[in-house]
Amino acid sequence: MDPTSTHRPLRGEDGRFYRALDRARHLAGKWGRARWLATCAALYLISGFYFVLADQQAVVIAFGKVRERRVPPGVHWTWPCPFSRVEKLKVLETKRLTVGVEAPDQVLGRATGDTSAQFLTGDQNIINIRLAVQYRIQDPARYLFNTRDVSSLLARTVESTLSSVVARRKVDDLLTTGKVIVQQGVQSASQDLLDRYGCGVSISSISIESMAPPGEVLDAFREVANAREDRERIKREADSYANQLVPRARGEAARLMAEAAGYCEGRINEAEGDAARFTSLAAEYAKARETTEARLYLETMEEVLPRLKKIVVEPGVDLDLVQRK
Repeated sequence: MDPTSTHRPLRGEDGRFYRALDRARHLAGKWGRARWLATCAALYLISGFYFVLADQQAVVIAFGKVRERRVPPGVHWTWPCPFSRVEKLKVLETKRLTVGVEAPDQVLGRATGDTSAQFLTGDQNIINIRLAVQYRIQDPARYLFNTRDVSSLLARTVESTLSSVVARRKVDDLLTTGKVIVQQGVQSASQDLLDRYGCGVSISSISIESMAPPGEVLDAFREVANAREDRERIKREADSYANQLVPRARGEAARLMAEAAGYCEGRINEAEGDAARFTSLAAEYAKARETTEARLYLETMEEVLPRLKKIVVEPGVDLDLVQRK
């Protein structure tokens, strides 16, 4: 026994009591540490629960590999850090990107000219174009790990596709009726390239914000556009006049044809009647020649004499005097 110890030796019942008390303290210490460890373990496991919102999808990376590519909205659990981590992305959010903006000057720190980049058309003209691209995240895992900078890749892809599409069309088509075709062509070709790259985005729409010739030749293009508008206006006026004149001419032609048909039928009927009358007259003439001649003479006189000026004179009057009067 240590002579410096302050505890007195335990003997009899007092010794047993203190020994029991020491054992109880020892057991209480063990149980306290166990509860503390259990509480820490429970809190650690609880920290593995995570919540995905309605407009989100999550990607679970465990032990350095993608374990779940598309975690739907709701409450989920995975091994807490450092064994795994969760990346949440807003897959329903529409992102916007402008393509065709001229790169800033390295010295001045601002754009050197127009706010649209220049592209070469199929007929060797230069045109300024600026596009607005709207896209969404289609595959969260590919979006996170297949491409370092998705926005930059998307901008370069759309710009390259735009150059290819513009190079196959004439400037007049682009400035008039070709805008919709350009938008559709660029969206389709760009989406094919992005799917091939596996960047995990889907293009919702591509719209042309501005498309115009360079400022140096803008006046000339405006004159051409005005001339084209005048041509279309004159053409519309000519078509309108033709639409009015053609039905009128067709109606007049139909009327003349009807009159001609009626005149033709009348002449035929008249000729047939004359022929029938002459045939009947010839038959009567063959039967009674003198009687027929007298009747014809009288009929002719009846028809001719009413149209003549008649002068009735008494016998013995000088006809020369009558003529002079």
